[in-house]
Amino acid sequence: MTGVRSVAERIGEIRGQGRAALIGYLPVGYPDVAGSVEAMRAMVEGGVDVVEVGLPYSDPLMDGPVIQRATQQALDNGARSRDAFTAVRGVVEAGAPAVVMTYWNLIDRYGIERFSAELAAAGGSGLITPDLLPDDAQEWLDASDRHGLDRIFLVAQTTTPERMALTARASRGFLYAASLMGVTGVRSVGAEARDLVTRVREVATLPVCVGLGVRTAEQAADIAGYADGVIVGTAFVEALGKGGPSAVRELAAELAEGVRSATPAPA
Repeated sequence: MTGVRSVAERIGEIRGQGRAALIGYLPVGYPDVAGSVEAMRAMVEGGVDVVEVGLPYSDPLMDGPVIQRATQQALDNGARSRDAFTAVRGVVEAGAPAVVMTYWNLIDRYGIERFSAELAAAGGSGLITPDLLPDDAQEWLDASDRHGLDRIFLVAQTTTPERMALTARASRGFLYAASLMGVTGVRSVGAEARDLVTRVREVATLPVCVGLGVRTAEQAADIAGYADGVIVGTAFVEALGKGGPSAVRELAAELAEGVRSATPAPA
């Protein structure tokens, strides 16, 4: 154990304050490594509670066009998996837990044990792995136990109760509830997301955080009324591309105000 802080611990503290957590995503290396770290720190300054550090990948099947363009620019500018540790350190220094959001092939190529050890040494809290099933994750489960890292898996509207319970047992930190079917992007989040959170809570005691499609303070406030966390990605990437770190900070403040204005559901 290396003093890595659990995201679940942070979310628990926030629930104790009577609100949901705001979780923000940005890819490392966009527009360049230094600029991405500055933007992630700006998110924290604006009110983001947990930062998802995205690893650029050449075949991002789950990502919409905005994030795809950003990650391709990051790759073109030379961003590599090891740059995630620079970003993680920057986020932790700014005062927030950091988790890495990544397609599993990148971790497999880097080396599961090596990546886990370096992530823990950088102060990272764990991984979100959207394309890794718990059934195929034994090496990661073992490595995360050795290094005290959270492992965050996804559930969706199509997830069966049996699969949801299995995923909850394998997870640590929080469960990522994908509010919409399809790729990431800025869209409306409907009643399906609330229903999904209700279903997850029937089989899991972990915090449940909702992502995909959140853009406005009003949407964030609505989700904060029934989930433990609100995850925003594409809107932050758009803000960074249009206005740099200052625009990211402003968006974070707007979303944080929305989250803090909601009355959360009982834990």
